[in-house]
Amino acid sequence: MAEYRLGFRGDIEGLRAVAILLVVAAHARMPGLAGGFVGVDVFFVLSGFLITGLLVREVAESGRIDFASFYVRRLRRLMPALLLMLLVVCAMAARTLAPSQTVGQADAAAMAAVWLSNFYFALGRLDYFSAGADANLFLHTWSLGVEEQFYLVWPALLLGTWKFLRRSGLAFDRCWKGALLLVACASLVVSVVLTPRSPSLAFYLMPMRAWEFALGGLLWALPASAGRAGWGRSALGCIGLACIIGAALWLDGAEPYPGWRAMLPALGAALVIYAGISGGDNLPGRLLAASPMQWLGRISYAWYLWHWPVLLLGRLVLGQDTAMLRATEVGVSLLLAWLSYRCVELPLRHRTWWLTYRRATLLGSLGIMVLANVMAVRWHNHASDALARTDVKRYADAHMDAPVIYSMGCDDWYQSDRVNICAFGSREAEHTAVLMGDSIAGQWFPAVARAFDRPGWRLLVLTKSSCPMVDESFFYARIGREYAECTRWRAAALGQVAAIKPDVLLLGTVSTNDFTQTQWTEGTARVLDKISGSVGHIFVLRGTPSLPFDGPDCLARHAGKAGECTAIYKDEHAEQVFAWVSAAVSRYGNASMADFNDLICPGSVCHAALDGRIVFRDSQHMTASYADSLGDRVAARLLPLKEAVGSMQ
Repeated sequence: MAEYRLGFRGDIEGLRAVAILLVVAAHARMPGLAGGFVGVDVFFVLSGFLITGLLVREVAESGRIDFASFYVRRLRRLMPALLLMLLVVCAMAARTLAPSQTVGQADAAAMAAVWLSNFYFALGRLDYFSAGADANLFLHTWSLGVEEQFYLVWPALLLGTWKFLRRSGLAFDRCWKGALLLVACASLVVSVVLTPRSPSLAFYLMPMRAWEFALGGLLWALPASAGRAGWGRSALGCIGLACIIGAALWLDGAEPYPGWRAMLPALGAALVIYAGISGGDNLPGRLLAASPMQWLGRISYAWYLWHWPVLLLGRLVLGQDTAMLRATEVGVSLLLAWLSYRCVELPLRHRTWWLTYRRATLLGSLGIMVLANVMAVRWHNHASDALARTDVKRYADAHMDAPVIYSMGCDDWYQSDRVNICAFGSREAEHTAVLMGDSIAGQWFPAVARAFDRPGWRLLVLTKSSCPMVDESFFYARIGREYAECTRWRAAALGQVAAIKPDVLLLGTVSTNDFTQTQWTEGTARVLDKISGSVGHIFVLRGTPSLPFDGPDCLARHAGKAGECTAIYKDEHAEQVFAWVSAAVSRYGNASMADFNDLICPGSVCHAALDGRIVFRDSQHMTASYADSLGDRVAARLLPLKEAVGSMQ
């Protein structure tokens, strides 16, 4: 057992500040710091170091662990601020969000109240047309669930190790490190193997994060006297900080995580911690001990609790997401964090009755958590009841107003690479039209079906959601890995289209993928190369506009007042993509761009509802009802190309 005894360390408080600054920067989408989510890995290593040191010391000295005192201290530190945040955010969400938005929020809040939200997000069913986890106000509580589950398991593991070693006649002081090393290795291997296969499980569940806690704990196995020279400690600390900040700059969410990539920030945190174990002066320690870093470190937990819901509520309620607004929201969350720390966290932490009445405190805390869980469940039920009201149901139903092709099984999303062709019209029809692309192309199906509902025509539909008609592989953040099914599906679908030799092909894709100019231009050209010789005419549909908010939810919040749910559409990136794709299309004599955006957003003003119809079923897809109403106008846009549409006249 190392002789080092843990007291207050300014470098650790400062390291907390570094971690929370990175997390907030990433969530506020600060340029260059998209990888700031690695701050959570730093927190895990810190927790492993601090908690393991306390427990190992207690077991070595007394041969037991006072579980009641241990859990009371953890609850005293974490529970009051969490419950305050849940109460305030749930109340704000209930008053400002539409019922369809609050059902999932209530479910996550119920799980967060009992420290299980990481299971909620890890095991939640992925639905392409539902809001993702990043639209949940309580997404950030997943890491608190991981920590609490670590606190639940870790003391029992160490005490069990002590008892096993005692029966085996082995010295605990010498052998406990082997148990931690075994846990660390096993957890890391599982994390690396599982991350590319089941990224949600690897990211959210404690067993795949246990190696980070164990890494922090293993620092106690290293000799505290190592590296006493100031330059040695400074070098270790500087390398550690460089690893953490380098990871935040290097990672951008476009790669599987955690896996082996999490080793960089975790090892960086371990180096910073170890650099300060032997005490004395060192450069990173002085930087981390600066007053601003100490202040941020003290309120880091509170800031972590408040920053995400403030950022997200601002976006959901205001329907805006500008850099200036996010900066304001960060400032508001920091103020709330300071108030929470001063008025709740700090006073309650120093109350002696927590430890004086441990059993009553534990039972009372459990009761309060269950009560919070029940209140969240009641909120869920209230929102579900509200969705059944006639005045709300119309907007809730609009979310489900998708083209019939999805219920027919034409689109497998990421579940497979099968090409499922849906056919409409007679097989003996003289002319064939094909609609192909992602869900942005698929949303046009009702209009295209009406346009080609003519004698002598049949319509074939090949769609795969989130699969761009650009011959490039890419990482798909929604599923946490490379979207290999898209690459295979696209190649097979293009081969089938070439074999069908349709008279008309309408090809559509979203314009928000983060491809470079070369990728957009040449990737589109490679797609057209494979089919241009087999198709009468190719219409490449322009990527459609989107709202900065959910259309039906905005209408529900504003009691159907369409004037409250409009936005001027201006997207410079989309304009660039349109120009790049147009450049590729211009190389082919039988291809042209088809721009129907003025039918969705007249005068570049997007409306959630227009002419008595709900236009959007979310923030970027049209309702099938509205698309159907555009059928005649879409047909009129296509008719001038007589050689392509033949007997449509």
